[in-house]
Amino acid sequence: MLFLAQTTTPAGEPGGITAILASLAPFILMIAVMYFLLIRPQRKKDKENKQMLASLVVGDNITTIGGICGKIVAVRDDILTIEVGADKVKLVFERWAIRDVDRPISD
Repeated sequence: MLFLAQTTTPAGEPGGITAILASLAPFILMIAVMYFLLIRPQRKKDKENKQMLASLVVGDNITTIGGICGKIVAVRDDILTIEVGADKVKLVFERWAIRDVDRPISD
């Protein structure tokens, strides 16, 4: 017959809670590290991107996610019209398709 030794302390002893906390500490530490290294910076980046997209105005030079560079000539809700190239070809894009904005320097 196989008898298993008791590996936990009785609930009445103070060592029971500390043993549980000591075994959970690495998991809690891992979650905290993941939050500060991965989740928090991504949320900050998403917030900055939302602010950038909300502040687009006529005259801004933009780059789309497809790599097209142009100047905004019209803004209507979430639709942007941009001019591209020397022929001033007009293209229409959704606001979410903008990757980067370069504001012209005011004199």
